[in-house]
Amino acid sequence: MTDLYYIRSSEKDAMHIFNRLFFLFLFSILSCQNETPKINGVSFVASRDTVSDNHITPLVNIHSNYAAVMPFGFIRDLNHPEVQYNTQRQWFGETKSGAKYYIEKLQKQNIKVMLKPQIWVRHGEFTGHITMTNEDHWNTLESTYANFILDYAKLAETAHVDMFCIGTELEQFITARPEFWKSLIVDVKKVYSGKLTYAANWDEFEDTPFWDSLDYIGVNAYFPVSPNKTPSYEDAMAGLKKYKTLVSEFSTTNNKPILFTEFGYRSVDYSGKAPWNSDRAMTTVNLDAQVNCTKALFDTFWAEKWFAGGFVWKWFINHDQSGGENDSRFTPQNKPVEQVIKTYYNQFSQ
Repeated sequence: MTDLYYIRSSEKDAMHIFNRLFFLFLFSILSCQNETPKINGVSFVASRDTVSDNHITPLVNIHSNYAAVMPFGFIRDLNHPEVQYNTQRQWFGETKSGAKYYIEKLQKQNIKVMLKPQIWVRHGEFTGHITMTNEDHWNTLESTYANFILDYAKLAETAHVDMFCIGTELEQFITARPEFWKSLIVDVKKVYSGKLTYAANWDEFEDTPFWDSLDYIGVNAYFPVSPNKTPSYEDAMAGLKKYKTLVSEFSTTNNKPILFTEFGYRSVDYSGKAPWNSDRAMTTVNLDAQVNCTKALFDTFWAEKWFAGGFVWKWFINHDQSGGENDSRFTPQNKPVEQVIKTYYNQFSQ
């Protein structure tokens, strides 16, 4: 009788331990399922060429799960009112048919897409300074920009694109004509059912008036982090601290996740001083500056629950011929920072 009692007691203890372990295991599985993987994206640069599976494989290799496809519209100068797009003079990837082709190729390899139609002003002038001098010109800008955006919103819907960006760095246009933008968002939602964002410049997003109508607060994250020639990782972490506070509080106030619609640093001296600077006169290659600033950006933001992820600027389709250790531009391709991005994207892809 005594032996039987101990056997049954041992069985109960074993069952109790089994049940506890089972529920702990179940809880861990459910917890993992509730954690949303980050948007680990690249800004997939439009090319004059078509793309093949070989052009997409490098994205898969760095554990990227999203790509921004970026067709272009053009404006002659900052005060010219007409947006022209989908013309025969454009490169294939900048057109509607090219964007559609890129989207299909990316999706076949399980890369999700943010369709991000952008404006290019002649001579590369900053789009944030686009402004009109009279009401007729404003009306022309609004109607042609709306045609441009709505045409691509319809493509986003038919192509089952996961996210659509309604504009990029158009601060003065938005400040002067906020009612147009609110109306545009309503019209976009009539033809597109996916997630919406806008790509605000790092010093613009706080004043953008329509975040309540979008799904993500989009920020082009060119935060100045250090005046040093070669910012150390610690320099960059210290420089990013105030911006982390700023965007986290902004996310909480607006009850929206933060998405870096663009992020990245050039592999050049002083890359953390004015990270938006694309001046071609800056040619002194500095791979350490790019690595240190990029690591700091990931460590500052990627683990935060209010942070959705981002799109590195920028990624060319011909990977083997792009970037390299003698290149001073933004692309991380074939530079030490590519491995940094791969490591973090792998960490935050599960």
